[in-house]
Amino acid sequence: MTTRVPVIGDDERRARVGWRHLLAPSARVAWVEEAADAVVGLHATDAATVYLSACARLREPSAAEVERALYEDVSLVRLLSMRRTIFAVTEEFAPYVSSSTARAIAVKERATLLKHLRDHAEGWDEVRLAAAERAVLAALARRGEATTRQLGEDVPELREQMLMSAGKPYEAKQSVGSRLLRLLAADGHVRRGRPRGSWLSSSYPWAPVPQWPDVPVREAKAEVARRWLAAYGPATVEDVKWWTGWTLGDTRRALADVGAEAVELSGGVPALVLPGDAEPVGGPEPWAALLPGLDPTVMGWRGRDWYLGPEDVPALFDRAGNAGPTVWWCGRVVGGWAQRADGEVVWRLFGDVGAEAEAAIAGEAARLAGWLGEVRVTPRFRTPLERELVAK
Repeated sequence: MTTRVPVIGDDERRARVGWRHLLAPSARVAWVEEAADAVVGLHATDAATVYLSACARLREPSAAEVERALYEDVSLVRLLSMRRTIFAVTEEFAPYVSSSTARAIAVKERATLLKHLRDHAEGWDEVRLAAAERAVLAALARRGEATTRQLGEDVPELREQMLMSAGKPYEAKQSVGSRLLRLLAADGHVRRGRPRGSWLSSSYPWAPVPQWPDVPVREAKAEVARRWLAAYGPATVEDVKWWTGWTLGDTRRALADVGAEAVELSGGVPALVLPGDAEPVGGPEPWAALLPGLDPTVMGWRGRDWYLGPEDVPALFDRAGNAGPTVWWCGRVVGGWAQRADGEVVWRLFGDVGAEAEAAIAGEAARLAGWLGEVRVTPRFRTPLERELVAK
C-alpha cells in the first residue's frame, strides 16, 4: 500500500512566512536575538540590512536595540558563512555555523591570501603570515579594540601593500592589513566593533572574540539544516543546498540526520519538512512588510515563484542576483521601495493589491520612516527599481 505524502500549497507556505519570519504584526518580537534566530541569521554583507531586517520584525523598532546585541552584549556575531555571505547569527548558534560552514571558507580564504601575498608582495610565506596573525591578536588583547590603522602601528607588516593587476588599467594596491583582518574575522578570532560614526559607517575598530566550543562538523550541519527547515520549510533539497552553499552529498546527509520527511509542493514538486511539520499552521492576520535589500526572507529559497513573480525579478534584483528592497503583502512580493534624500520612503506596486493592502503598506512605510529619523539608507547593491524611485 502506497502512503500518499502530504501536499503543502502556496497559500500555506505564505502563511508560514508571516508567522515564522515574524512579519505579521502579531508575530513580531521584542529582542533582536529572537528575530535573528527566527530566520536562522540576518544577512550582514550590507551593514544596513541587519538593522532594517531586524527592525521589520520587532514590536518596537530601534537601531539602539540592534546595537545592543551587536556591540554591548555581543549576543549577535557576524560570520562569513553560508554561500560565502556574511551573516549575523546569535552567539549560541555561532559555533554550529562556524563548524558547519565558516571554517571551511576560512581555509580557502587563507590559501587565497597566501597566494596573493606570494605573488604581489615580498617576503611572505605561511610562517610569516602566522606570525603576523599572532602579533595582531596580541596587540588586540592589549588594546581591547583597535582599527586596522591603529594595529598597523603595533604590527608594521599590516602597512605593507600588495600591487594587484600590475600594469593593467585597473591596477590597484591593497593593504595587507585589511585582508589579514578579514581573514582573522573569517576564522572567528576577531569581530567588528561599534562603527566610528552612524550605524551605517564603514569605519570601525576590531575586537577579539572568545573562542567558541568545538562542534563536530556533521552535528553542526544537522543543526543548521534543522533550524533552516524549521524557519523555511517546506523546501526542496535544491533550496537547502543553495542557501547553505554545501555540496549535494552534505546537504542530503544533514537532512537525513534530522529525519526530514517528504511532502509535495504545488505542482507535485517533492519537498521536505521537519518531522511532524506537515500540518497546516493557519494564516495570520493580513500583513504588509517593507523588507531591505538582501533580507533573509526574499533570499531564503532558490525557487521563488510562489512568492515572487518571475516578471518582476529584473526590477528587484541586480545582475549578480542580489535582491533590492521589496514590498510584501500577505506572503507575496508586490512591489519595491526606496528612501529618497529628503527621507521620504516611496514605493511602487506591480499591480492592484486593493485598498486594505495599500493602507497597510503606507502604514509600514510610515513606521520605517519613523524609526529611521534622520538616517538615510542607500542599499549597497542597487537595483533598477530602487534607482528609479530615488531619481524621481
